[in-house]
Amino acid sequence: MHHRLLLLLTLISSVLVFELESTVEAKAPYGFTVELIHRYSPLSPFYDASLVSSEILTKSAIRSMEQIKHLQSSINENVVKSVVVPSDQGFYLMKLSFGTPPAEYFAIVDTASDLTWIQCVPCTQCYSQGSSPFDPDSSSTYQAFPCNSQICQAFSGQQYCFKTNDCQYNITYPEGSSTLGILSSDSLSFDSPNGERNTFPMSIFGCGRDNLVNFGTLGFAGIVGLGGGPFSLVSQKATQMNHRFSYCFVPHSARSNGKLIFGQEPITSRPGAVSTPLVSKSPQTFYYLTLEGVTVGGKTARPSSGQGNVVIASAITLTILEQELYNGVEAMVKDAIGGKPVQDPSGIFNLCYGAGTNINVPDMVFHFSGADVRLQPINTFQRNGDLVCMVIVPTNNNPSVFGNYAQINFQVEYDLQKKTVSFAPTDCTEQ
Repeated sequence: MHHRLLLLLTLISSVLVFELESTVEAKAPYGFTVELIHRYSPLSPFYDASLVSSEILTKSAIRSMEQIKHLQSSINENVVKSVVVPSDQGFYLMKLSFGTPPAEYFAIVDTASDLTWIQCVPCTQCYSQGSSPFDPDSSSTYQAFPCNSQICQAFSGQQYCFKTNDCQYNITYPEGSSTLGILSSDSLSFDSPNGERNTFPMSIFGCGRDNLVNFGTLGFAGIVGLGGGPFSLVSQKATQMNHRFSYCFVPHSARSNGKLIFGQEPITSRPGAVSTPLVSKSPQTFYYLTLEGVTVGGKTARPSSGQGNVVIASAITLTILEQELYNGVEAMVKDAIGGKPVQDPSGIFNLCYGAGTNINVPDMVFHFSGADVRLQPINTFQRNGDLVCMVIVPTNNNPSVFGNYAQINFQVEYDLQKKTVSFAPTDCTEQ
C-alpha cells in the first residue's frame, strides 16, 4: 500500500510538472474564489419555494445519519469503498466547466470525496440533471487514460478495462447507488465572482457513463472531490493552489452566496483565528481532527476517544458526537436553557423546545487540539416547524463528525502543507 501511494503521488506530480511547463494559465502560487450556493438557498437555481424549513431540516437530518453510518463503516474497515453518500439535501454547490470549449455544470462540493466526476455521453444510465451530460467528443483537450497506463493501475491497484481499452473507475454507494465510467483528463475551469476564468489543464476526473445515484431531478452533474487522497482536485493541483483552500458557508436561507477559495493568503492572522492539526489516519480521503471537549455554561464534557476522533465534512449537515460525549453536551445544554424540552415527533432530534418558548440558546465551545471554536446558536439549533431542535445528535460509533451547520459563518481553511485546519469567525454573507 505504501509503495502504491508513492507511485501514485509521483505520477500525479509528473502530470502537474507537465502542466506548468505547457500552459500559461496555471501558475503557482495560485489564488482565486468561486461562489458556493446552498442547495436550498433562494439564490440556488434549484430552489423550491414550496418546501418549508421543517421538511428541509428533516430530510437533511435523515441523510446525515445515513452518511455517517457509511463514513464510519469505511473508516472501521480502513478502506473507502465509496465516498460519503451523495444526496439532494444539505450540501453546497459550485459551478465549474469541463473541456475546450468549456461546458458549464453545477456539482456538489465534498471534502469527504476524492475523485471529481460528472455524467458523460454516451450514457448507459444517467439520472436527470436538467442539462445535457458532458460530451467528451466535443472537447479538443479530452483524453481517456488507457487501461495499461500507470495512472489507471495506481488508481485502482489493478487494471479494469472497457472494450475500448479505456481505464474504468467504479464508485459504489449505499442503497445500490453507483457511478461507473472512464478515468479521464481534461481542462477544468472556474469562474470567479470578478469574471476571471481560472483554468487547470489535464485535470484527472471520472467521466460517468453508468450512474445510478439518488440525486433526484435536481440538475447537478456530479461531485467535486476535495478530500485528502491523491486523486482529489486539491491534491492534484496543490502547487497551483499554494497547498491551501478554504470555504465560508452562509446560513442556508441567506440571500447571498458563500465562497470557496483556492490559494490566496492564509487566514491565520485574522482576529479570532485558531488552528488545529490534521491527524494522519486511514482512509486518507477524510480530514481528521482531535476534539478534546465541549464547554457549555462553564461546564465541560470530554470524549472517551483519542486523537483523530472527529471528521470535518462539508456535505454532512449535522454534527454527530459519540454517545458519551453527546450525553454530557445535552445535559449541559438543558441546564443552561432551563424550561421543558418537547419530544420531536419524527424521532430524529434528541433535544427540542417549542418554537414559541423564547429559549436562550447558549454558545458552545468545541475544544479542538490547540483551537477553541465558539459556536453560536445558528450553528447548534435550527427551527423545525413548531420546534427548535439541536442539530447535534449522538452516534454509537467513532468517529464523530463536525458538520456544515457547525461551520456556518466561519472561514474554514485547510492547509495541506502545514497539515492544519483553521477557523476564523466571519460574517460569510459579507465576503
